[in-house]
Parts: sequence; structure tokens; C-alpha cells
Amino acid sequence: MSSLNGLVEYTNDLLSVDLFKDYAPNGLQVEGKHEIHRLISGVSASNALIDAAIEQQADALLVHHGWFWNKENPCVVGMKRSRLKKLMLNDISLLAYHLPLDAHPVFGNNAQLAERFGFSTEGVMDSQGVGNYGRLDEYMSLEALGEKIEKDLGRKPLLISGGDHAIRRIAWCSGGAQDWIHKGVDLGVDAFMSGEISEHTVHVARESGIHYIAAGHHATERYGVSALGDHLAAKHGLVHTFIDIDNPV
Repeated sequence: MSSLNGLVEYTNDLLSVDLFKDYAPNGLQVEGKHEIHRLISGVSASNALIDAAIEQQADALLVHHGWFWNKENPCVVGMKRSRLKKLMLNDISLLAYHLPLDAHPVFGNNAQLAERFGFSTEGVMDSQGVGNYGRLDEYMSLEALGEKIEKDLGRKPLLISGGDHAIRRIAWCSGGAQDWIHKGVDLGVDAFMSGEISEHTVHVARESGIHYIAAGHHATERYGVSALGDHLAAKHGLVHTFIDIDNPV
């Protein structure tokens, strides 16, 4: 068991949240009970995840995608009211970590992808440490790497060929980082992987000679929050369960 304040302070420090300029607040977003025993984690603080947390009698909910984004309507109405009401009626705290969780070198989404796929990490793609580049142990075709990703993530990726070259050097950034393909081009990698894809991403890949892999926003961001939840549970004596709310994106 842990105090809520102790858990939040530890996690904020672990993820160095003060170093990040982000699109939403990182850390405690909704305050619930002050003693935490059962922690539920998931990718996004959706109604479905909140319902699952209530069913599991959670004291706190840990997510990658929380609330209160810069450009969203700040009024507590509609969907936001429904979600917030459920948390407050059940005294469940909401902890959310966005870019700090993407960037963490151990528990981050990109670090966890590297571990899952067997990528060796050589560096980061931006000044906040979000996104990584490195290499595969051996050359692979785009199709072979796509098959490996599908097996490891349980989701078929969309593959855009940038030529007939094999892949050894690769860059990756989970979620909606498709426009970072330009960073991959500047790094001179053979392929860039993110979660989503835009119409223009196809043309950039083809015309710049870089393979692009869209592996799914949700699919590429399941593993950071789960790993962080496991670590917090071990460190603070909590019961932790990761709940994967199905999302095809």
C-alpha cells in the first residue's frame, strides 16, 4: 500500500515530468482516495477503462492518454462529465503521463518497443528524448519485419515501401508521430516506424527512399504504461493489473 502523494511524487520524479513541454498535464489529473492498494493501468482514460477499474475496485488509474488536452473544450459536459463523474463517485485517482512516458529509457513506450522487437538503441530523435533510432541485429526485408511486428503486436501493420532496399538502420516513435518520418530521412535510416499514417506520409516515403511502417497508435503504446505499472507495484507494494481496451487504431 502507498499514499497517493507518495506514489505521485515518486512517479513524477522517475519520469522527470518537469523537463517536458507537453500537450496536457502530467501527473495527478483527478484526486481520489489518499491510500492506494490496487492500481489499474491502460492506454487511454476512456469510459470502458474506467468501468473496468470500478469493477476491479481500483484505487487509482494510470494511463498514457489522460484528459485536459490543450485544444479541447474545458467545460465538464457530455463525455467528459460522464468519465469524471464515475471517477469521483468511486473515489478513484487518475494519473496520466504522456511525453514523459514516451521518452523514458526503461519504461517508455519506445524503449519497450525496442525490447519487444529486438532493436538496439543508439540515440534519441528530439531534445526531449522522444523517439529512438538504432539498428536490427541483421538485415531484414520490409515484408519480413512487418511479419515480425504483426506477430509481436497482434496487429497487422501497414507497410509503405520506399524502395527495394533491406532494413538494418531504423528509427521509431510510438503513437501519432508519422510526420517524424522527415527526422528519419535526415538520420539516413532505412525505415521509420510509428503508430499512425497520413496521406502525405506515403509520398514522403516513396520520394525519399525510406520505408514507413504504421503499426497502430494504440498497439505501439500498450507496453510503456504496463511496464510502469508493474514497476510501481513492485516499488510501492501495490496490486497492479493492465487492462487492454480493444482499439483497432
